[in-house]
Amino acid sequence: MVKLSRSRPSVRKPARAKASKAAPAVQAGEDRTAAGILAHALYDAGCRHAFGIPGGEVLGVMHALAEAGIDFNLCKHENAGGFMAEGTYHLTGAPGILVATLGPGVANAVNVIANAEQDRVPLIFLTGCVDASEAEGYTHQVVDHRALLAPITKGSFTLHDGAVEKVVEKALFLAMEGRPGPVHIDVPISVSAKPQPAGRTVHPAVAAPVAPAGPALESARRSLAAALRPVMIAGLEVLSQGAEADVAHFVRDYGIPLITTYKAKGILPESEPLALGGAGLSPIADTHLMPVLEASDLILLAGYDPIEMRQGWCDPWDPREKPVIEITAAPPTHRVHGATLTFVGDIAASLGALRETVEPQNTWSNGAPLKIREELIAAFRAGESWGPAAVVDEVRKALPEDAIATVDSGAHRILLSQIWQCFQPRTLLQSTGLCTMGCALPLAIGAKIASPKRAVVAFTGDAGLEMVLGELATLRDLKVPVVVVVFVDASLALIELKQRKGGRGNLGVDFGATDFPAVAEALGGHGVAVKTRTSLRQAVEAGLSAKTFTLIAAEIGPKAYDGRF
Repeated sequence: MVKLSRSRPSVRKPARAKASKAAPAVQAGEDRTAAGILAHALYDAGCRHAFGIPGGEVLGVMHALAEAGIDFNLCKHENAGGFMAEGTYHLTGAPGILVATLGPGVANAVNVIANAEQDRVPLIFLTGCVDASEAEGYTHQVVDHRALLAPITKGSFTLHDGAVEKVVEKALFLAMEGRPGPVHIDVPISVSAKPQPAGRTVHPAVAAPVAPAGPALESARRSLAAALRPVMIAGLEVLSQGAEADVAHFVRDYGIPLITTYKAKGILPESEPLALGGAGLSPIADTHLMPVLEASDLILLAGYDPIEMRQGWCDPWDPREKPVIEITAAPPTHRVHGATLTFVGDIAASLGALRETVEPQNTWSNGAPLKIREELIAAFRAGESWGPAAVVDEVRKALPEDAIATVDSGAHRILLSQIWQCFQPRTLLQSTGLCTMGCALPLAIGAKIASPKRAVVAFTGDAGLEMVLGELATLRDLKVPVVVVVFVDASLALIELKQRKGGRGNLGVDFGATDFPAVAEALGGHGVAVKTRTSLRQAVEAGLSAKTFTLIAAEIGPKAYDGRF
């Protein structure tokens, strides 16, 4: 393993979106509160939106964020607020911000913090806490936040009087360094409003890109030069390092078919011949993609983290039989797959160094990748007259290429991730490492807030939506015109399917039918039930121009996913 750099030097620069109000200037030499320093540092990092639920212990932090130019958006549950924050990250490149009060507010957010850790989301989690001296003799709602969050964060800090800038610097650096992830900052009540000495500003460390060199690089170049059937698998670290264009240029120049994980879909527009689509959870897709890997004479792994993959992707190749060259953001301790050479560091710089002195040549003379691509498209039967694949296909046709889709976990996600074409990266958002339910709606809210002019659609199962129904009210209150498509089959379809395959009886997977259109109308949106492609297309087109959210209940019936993925 060749270690280049563990920092994330080529981070995608945050979009400097216009805030609802300009951040007030802070005069040199002027004392600032601890919360004010924190808020201005987050603003300077590109953050423009925060999400959460107020509590007395975080009021100072919330108002400091607002005064710095960061909008605070009220959600109905902290878990959903974290996914809204993730949605803004994908559209702006700046860390997401989640705010929660002490005790139950922190506990409510544990799922989304764990999701951020597994899905490599830079999330700044700001919480309030009682002062250390008070905690020694006061127990109401007091939980050890740092102990609770330590296993699922990259770092957990307490904002200390006199060391505010240092804590914030460490938090921002950790959140974006290497493999991005969540960082927690506990803000004691007395420290929040306490003036801090002027004269020091927050400057998070930034490392420069480092390219590989030496014998290992020469060996990798020889493997690339000799390869007639190379394949690349690209993962979510390509996105976190901002290397999407570098990967796309590399595979085009060298004629390398590209397989992506679900979250990396769109690195190469999926209309291009070299794009073999996404992989991760579909056994049907694997039956087509695994033979490509077996026939290859070189496998390149660009930012590929197998945390997104099902068990069938454990040890999918033998690095003793063919060269496997891996470029990753951090040492691969997972041991899910092996590699001949591992370069730890910057993907763009590594690909740039790899291509030096290596001329492109004709690859895959048998045309196998194009044939596999055509077989994959046919395998998922998007042309059906009605059913879950028809729902995905019809909505895709109704939306522009740059539309953003989000999808909940469940059977519909596996099918959708194979059918939905992405023409740009970060246009299909989902939970892929933790695979948590209830994420599609809040992800869509965050994405639409960050990019209000783009079409945004949330795909969710009926069970997933019932987990987060309250966030429909958040859509109403924030006046966010998202289109929500619900696959209605009154069942936890993926688990029900597994029960039947395992020879078990039906248990704990069926539930009553909810009148989702009526719920939408009651919460200030538009609601419609559809059973045909024509009615679905009409509802989507109307929703794209509506002033409020539109909920479309697509009634697909039971056992609709049998044999589909």
